Amino acid sequence: MKQHDLFAAHEPMDRMGRELAKLLTQSCGELPHDLTERLRIARQQALIVRKPEPVLNHQMATDASSLTLAGPPNEGLGLWSILGSALPLLALLAGLVTVQWLDREQTVSDLAEIDTALLVDDLPPAAYSDPGFIQFLRQNGAATPSQD
Repeated sequence: MKQHDLFAAHEPMDRMGRELAKLLTQSCGELPHDLTERLRIARQQALIVRKPEPVLNHQMATDASSLTLAGPPNEGLGLWSILGSALPLLALLAGLVTVQWLDREQTVSDLAEIDTALLVDDLPPAAYSDPGFIQFLRQNGAATPSQD
């Protein structure tokens, strides 16, 4: 697996900065002594108040056919990473339970409607399980017998 630095594109800028610093250092000999001392003191003061650069450990790991952006390897399991992983799973579980409950309610409602239709009809429920009755319905082309 190859490791690539994400910030490799900054190398030309860094090279240019080093070249510029080298040119400024070379031409520093032509400046008067008091000006170079003032510049040296200003540089030291600027380095003292400079903010530290953040250390970025992100790397891209490439394999033959995949690309992965990897964070720092020593993140560990903090409270936020556990919650960040658990909350979507809990939301998914709650959604699945809700869908199951709604589907069960719909099924019960449909079965109750069928039972009501069978019990209210003039035809006895045993007729629906008779193979001859099914054949009779197919020959006559009627979906359900009804007497109005």
